[in-house]
Amino acid sequence: MTDHLPEEVVRLENVSVHYRKPGSRIRTFKEYAIRTLQRRLQFKEFHALQDVNLTIQRGEIFGIIGNNGAGKSTLLKVISRVLVPTQGRVWIKGVVTPLLELGAGFHPELTGRENVFLNGSILGHSLRDIEDHMEEIIRFSGLREFIDSPVRTYSSGMYARLGFATATTWEPDILLLDEVLSVGDEAFRAKCEKRMKGFRNGSTTSILVSHSMESVIALCSRVAWFDKGEIRAIGPAKEVVAQYRKAQPGEKENAVHKNKPA
Repeated sequence: MTDHLPEEVVRLENVSVHYRKPGSRIRTFKEYAIRTLQRRLQFKEFHALQDVNLTIQRGEIFGIIGNNGAGKSTLLKVISRVLVPTQGRVWIKGVVTPLLELGAGFHPELTGRENVFLNGSILGHSLRDIEDHMEEIIRFSGLREFIDSPVRTYSSGMYARLGFATATTWEPDILLLDEVLSVGDEAFRAKCEKRMKGFRNGSTTSILVSHSMESVIALCSRVAWFDKGEIRAIGPAKEVVAQYRKAQPGEKENAVHKNKPA
């Protein structure tokens, strides 16, 4: 009997994202215009991603870790087609459901219920289908008392609850999560992690950006560690997280203090 080969659903080939930013601070548009006319405006090139090669298989929960500014969020924007890379190729098989920013896709003046309809329609679901799943979304989010209130009155945790519940009710092809699980209470995070584990080895592929190494180890099969726009390591979650932690400033100092006799 022949084993089925893993099915690739995301592939990045030599992907780079470069930005140009002014070499010195410009305070007003007038100053910008004058410098441009005088040809005194100098730019520095910033490499948000540099020559990234990555493949992710169907059913994986794939982790992305790294310090602030390492290129993690830029990578998710490239995969979701929000951002076009400066160079390289991005190949995606399936529909991408991004949860990249808290409250993205929500209209603040609409109620939670109305935003579920709005979000569900954007994701390609019919009104009847959304109605059929509305009770499940309300129950999972735990927002029954607030579902008919404008989302501008919601806390950040409530935004995250409604966004995650709506995005994951239909088991998306490719789910992108950028620090969404870090918002909200512990009980809801546990509920989210349980749902994601239910996706594992199924039809849903999840790509998770997180600063919580515990969540990454608990959920992810493989992890990529990004540093200054490049992949510094990729492999099993525990191994890559251990390498990342070892490289953090103060890690050796903490280890010395732990071993120091009281």
